[in-house]
Amino acid sequence: MEDVQAELAALGLYLRARRDAILQVWQTAIKWDPKVSTGDSLPRVQLLDHIPSMLATFERALHAPVSSATDVVQEAGQQPAAAHGLQRWRQGYDLREVTRELGKLNECVVAELDSYTAAHAELSHAASAAARRVWAAMCSTGIEESVGQYFELQKQEAAGHVKDLESALVEIRELEQQRGDLWRQAAHDLRGNLGVVANATVALTHSELRDSSRDDFVRILMRNVTSLHHLLDDVTSLARLQAGREQRRIELLDVTLIMQQLCEGIRPLAQQHRLFLRCDGPPGFAAEGDAVKIRRIAQNLVLNAVKFTREGGITVRWGDSEANDPKRWVLSIQDTGPGIHSDAGKPLSAALEGGSSARRPDDAAGSDNGEGIGLSIVKRLCDMLDASIELKSVEGVGTTFRIMFPRTYS
Repeated sequence: MEDVQAELAALGLYLRARRDAILQVWQTAIKWDPKVSTGDSLPRVQLLDHIPSMLATFERALHAPVSSATDVVQEAGQQPAAAHGLQRWRQGYDLREVTRELGKLNECVVAELDSYTAAHAELSHAASAAARRVWAAMCSTGIEESVGQYFELQKQEAAGHVKDLESALVEIRELEQQRGDLWRQAAHDLRGNLGVVANATVALTHSELRDSSRDDFVRILMRNVTSLHHLLDDVTSLARLQAGREQRRIELLDVTLIMQQLCEGIRPLAQQHRLFLRCDGPPGFAAEGDAVKIRRIAQNLVLNAVKFTREGGITVRWGDSEANDPKRWVLSIQDTGPGIHSDAGKPLSAALEGGSSARRPDDAAGSDNGEGIGLSIVKRLCDMLDASIELKSVEGVGTTFRIMFPRTYS
């Protein structure tokens, strides 16, 4: 037994001296194996990883008493083998590549043992068999720990996917809730306007109605018919946006011309409300964009401002970014109205995310406004145009919407 122990110790010293050569042969075998491709992109240090530690463990085991050599391998070899497996998964290896890589290492070490046996005829069969049993235990431990790390990481990844899916389901339910609230608000607004139209129509049928009262009812009727028209347009637009039927058409635009024409069309309505509507921007301001959608964004915001502003007026501005950002331009709509606040203490951004949570301070419960639909349309159109929107509102002072559009699109 002492002779066998001495022979194994000598073999261990030989393998330690040959370690770099074994690693070089193994590295070449990996390089030319078409089924192990992930390692091609790794530097030599990362490719070798914990393989030298595994060989060192085998060498130390050969110096241990023969009866405990296998136990030494199983105890001391677990750590480098597990670390190697973990590192390989992080480097992008799949299960076949890791096991095949360890198989190539086994071939290289076995070939080295065969070479040593052939060169040392005096080596006893008992020592040769013991060395091969120790190495077999080393390979078994390496594969077992590496595969174990693989399945542990697979389990963790699966748990992460489950968590992501649960979060996605929560977001979907919240989105459906927002959509439900938005459509319920639309139905409520439509019923309200239709109720006013029906009452005004019935009142106009009374023959005893005085001319002054008749004129009042006609104005109420016309105002609510116009409101119905805008609301139905908004509902149609929102349905198209939610169905994904809107596409952006990017072209070079004269932003100044678009904004001036928009203001000219809405100015008579503002004047009816005894409000001013100002346009302020550089002449011939050019940028890329979708003319129809930019006009709809500005129109929705201006009409909302006209609807809720009681005195003063609305200012529409466009031009270069105040932050001197050459990649973006800014459109702002500022009013002197009552301002916006959010229900249940939600931030102002909720007005643009859900569309239905924002209310004007003087907006009585049950009033017919359709503002939530308009804001929701604005948010979706801005998303389509890669534009960001900011909302600043001070109760009793006014509201300002700032939309930052890209100057060019790739």
